[in-house]
Amino acid sequence: MKHLFFSFCLLLVINFAIAQEYKVYKAPSFREEWSKPSYYPDRVVLNFGADPAAEANVTWRTDTSIPTGYAEIAIADGAPKFWRNAETITAKTEVFDGSKVEDVKIKAHYHSVQFKNLKPDTMYGYRVGDGESWTEWTQFTTASRDNDKPFSFLYVGDAQNYVLELWARLIREGYRKAPDSKFIIHAGDLINRAHRDQEWHEWFTAGGFIHSMVPSMVTPGNHEYRDIPELDGEDAERRLSLQWRPQFTLPENGPKGLGLEETVYYMDYQDARIISLNSNVAQKEQIPWLEKVLSENTKKWTIVTYHHPLFSASAGRDNDELRKAWKPIFDKYNVDLALQGHDHSYARGRVSPEDNVLDGMNARDKTGTVYVVSVSGGKMYSVSEEGWKGKGAERDRKAENTQLFQVINIDGDKLSFESYTAVGELYDAFDLVKQENGINEFIERKAEAGDERRFSNTIPYEDPLPENLQTILLSKYPGNEITRVSASKKKNGALVFNVRLEKDGERTNVAIDAKGNILD
Repeated sequence: MKHLFFSFCLLLVINFAIAQEYKVYKAPSFREEWSKPSYYPDRVVLNFGADPAAEANVTWRTDTSIPTGYAEIAIADGAPKFWRNAETITAKTEVFDGSKVEDVKIKAHYHSVQFKNLKPDTMYGYRVGDGESWTEWTQFTTASRDNDKPFSFLYVGDAQNYVLELWARLIREGYRKAPDSKFIIHAGDLINRAHRDQEWHEWFTAGGFIHSMVPSMVTPGNHEYRDIPELDGEDAERRLSLQWRPQFTLPENGPKGLGLEETVYYMDYQDARIISLNSNVAQKEQIPWLEKVLSENTKKWTIVTYHHPLFSASAGRDNDELRKAWKPIFDKYNVDLALQGHDHSYARGRVSPEDNVLDGMNARDKTGTVYVVSVSGGKMYSVSEEGWKGKGAERDRKAENTQLFQVINIDGDKLSFESYTAVGELYDAFDLVKQENGINEFIERKAEAGDERRFSNTIPYEDPLPENLQTILLSKYPGNEITRVSASKKKNGALVFNVRLEKDGERTNVAIDAKGNILD
């Protein structure tokens, strides 16, 4: 009897200690009015046109009390009154009415201006407003007409989750590492719920002035598509984020008649043709347009970006049909680099060039398209241990549980790729050197970086489940494996663990409190 009483007391002590010492993340909450528009311009974002040496576009938001918007632009100068030379342009204004959509609940005006006939390789200053309330003057630089002039840009995978909390530090570190980047490629899943206005507000707030100063090249991910039963009925198909087209002003040189406007497009930045594809819808229907854009390409470097990887980083997420549809086109036209997202881990590898290329180089030093999957936000998945075997490519570098941004520099015949963690540490690197026959020499540089990062050697991603609770769960669910744990505290201070169990491919979600009670 004494033994039972002692065990009961010990269990109480353990449970009390767990509740008192267990660290639970305190996620921020946002009041509904936080993301609502006002008379003052917000969400200012810059996008290049198809010809970045002569075209740039700016978009911003106000409430509906502002019927007309304006942008002023002038060549920047060290003299503070450079604005004397400014041109004033009336914006195109469109009504955005999401008042009947649960995830939106607002009505706003989006204003956009397309700056045309800009001078190449020139710094401009601009501001936006209603004629009385103006933003600060912000500066950007157009592309050069000299194709050999070096330039760099940033590339990030999914921001998606914990955007203001965790993606903010990543994109700001990217800007600090490469402040002269000419634009940023966002490879889809900028937010988690396509139409949720609060999440878009997080994305714009996290990037801050970077969005208004460094043009964004955005491509949609699967999380930019979601149904709207309030408008379309319960069985409605997913549709592109309501905010996407109003809040970005992107090149409109994509395929016609497919509903892909401002999701499929390209721009020519000096000696690089950079193409955005939409991997969510009409995958095969994009091929004729893609073939035309690639066959007419006279640029030295060809880069494509889209969301779903042709070669996946994570297990169970293979996109075989997409690979069969697009990879032959990439191979045929010698696409140099494919920048992807979706898998919430990191992988980098390459395919072989055509077998009939004989130029004296070792086969290992030649490469076809290099494929990269990366993640910039806070949600993480495991990498596949199988790699890309049997799929026609070789994986050279991988990572788990790590927020990353990439800096890509193009200097004549050389493209340098570097991947950095959120604290600015080099994680991966390689160079491509363009040969006279168009085939790239591949120079591996990952040895310059640190050890491979995995869940096993980094700060734990999953919340730990105390051993006594593990024992209780596994005794009640024999043969199961605990694959995910998320801890939270209720308003009364009670500690609760939401646990995912897996057995033979079947998943069971269970909630258990610190006392070992399984909850409904």
